[in-house]
Amino acid sequence: MESEPLLHMCAPKRSTTTAKPITAILADVKPRFLEGLAPADLKVILAAARQRQFCAHSVITHYGDSANHFFLLSKGRGRFFYVTDGGRKILLHWFAPGQIFGVMSLLLNPSCYLVSTEMVKEGSLLVWDRTVIQNLVTRYPRLAVNALSTASEYLALAVAAHITMTCGNARERLAEILVSLARGIGQQVPGGLELDVTNEELANAANITPFTASRLLSEWQRNGAVVKRRGNLLLVSPEHLFHARDRRGKHPTKQMGALRGR
Repeated sequence: MESEPLLHMCAPKRSTTTAKPITAILADVKPRFLEGLAPADLKVILAAARQRQFCAHSVITHYGDSANHFFLLSKGRGRFFYVTDGGRKILLHWFAPGQIFGVMSLLLNPSCYLVSTEMVKEGSLLVWDRTVIQNLVTRYPRLAVNALSTASEYLALAVAAHITMTCGNARERLAEILVSLARGIGQQVPGGLELDVTNEELANAANITPFTASRLLSEWQRNGAVVKRRGNLLLVSPEHLFHARDRRGKHPTKQMGALRGR
């Protein structure tokens, strides 16, 4: 059965076919997908999208369904996940406003979504039908370049995650997950970067037990790396996550530079 994102909308929310003004969208999220385009072109591209509201935990795309829609997150938080044949839900990647997904809809041959996508926090999406977004990409080739840039970033994250999960121990895996989340969805607040994530979600993403995740987070809280709070986590000093690794002569993750620059 083909995927239809409107089926997963919040019942109380009313959708609208009028997107936010272009200047408001760009000012709020500055999506890479829309970079390098003239204001007149942006107006055409955004006018072709529908703006939809979704509740937290709404599933937007399902793995294996026909990739009939292309999405840009304009508000809220989302993440990719995969459900195994045994029913285990594996959390893959969190993303913030400005990010795109459903890139398989850009391919000329009909394709399927490679992962499932859900809303972590209530928010809104800009949605283009497959034929519409393909016509826009043909008309505005810069869109294809921007989409490829995002896809390459997702691939780099997937490679880094696979290496860590294959070679790293529990501490290293959880540390890499925290740094990756900080880069993707971290909100700058006084004292550090706030992450809306639970211990159970961190354990799932790092492929460790909730007990191990809780133990490591408590240790990092004692050394000042994080502050645990109800429903979220404050990342205070990313360097302290890798303190033990550094003492063994290894180098901290390459992602640290990006966090220092925030």
